[in-house]
Amino acid sequence: MNLHVRIPVNMLLVIGAALIALQAVVLVLMGHPLICTCGTVKLWHGIVSSPENSQQLTDWYTYTHVIHGFGFYLLLWLIAPRLPFGLKLSLAIGLEATWEVVENTPFVIDRYRQSALAQGYFGDSVVNSVADTFAATFGFVLARILPVWSTVVLVIGMELFAAFMIRDNLMLNIIQLIHPSEAISRWQMGG
Repeated sequence: MNLHVRIPVNMLLVIGAALIALQAVVLVLMGHPLICTCGTVKLWHGIVSSPENSQQLTDWYTYTHVIHGFGFYLLLWLIAPRLPFGLKLSLAIGLEATWEVVENTPFVIDRYRQSALAQGYFGDSVVNSVADTFAATFGFVLARILPVWSTVVLVIGMELFAAFMIRDNLMLNIIQLIHPSEAISRWQMGG
């Protein structure tokens, strides 16, 4: 297989757009609202324990999706180093779109609800989910252009900042999803 075949940029844009459109359609079919049920679309919503969390374009969890993009870049760099960047980007968009669908299944939503911060969580709006995919795409592109050390510093900084601001971040989110910890839940609630 010739890995140096050039795929036109417009074709890669069509592939990325199709993956994101498929993500949106699947979420609608799963019953997720297009926008916040409050009827508004905001650029930012910063209250975690609110019905609008994960309903607006961006929120505190947008940082975690940028980190997803960093992680997808690392993963694809390790397992397919010779694959053209555009194809890697399309794969990363597909991975994030898949995660966004899985994250919004009843099983995963119920797992999130076991965490102290997500007890009222009912999933993402379609606009939030699509924005999360764009955030991951942004992270993937950043990982390509930034030096490795600065990407690592950004990940550590975003994780610490989110932990300080909302007592949650990607690492805690993963731990609470895989094996909920009562100690972490107590800390997240301020105890």
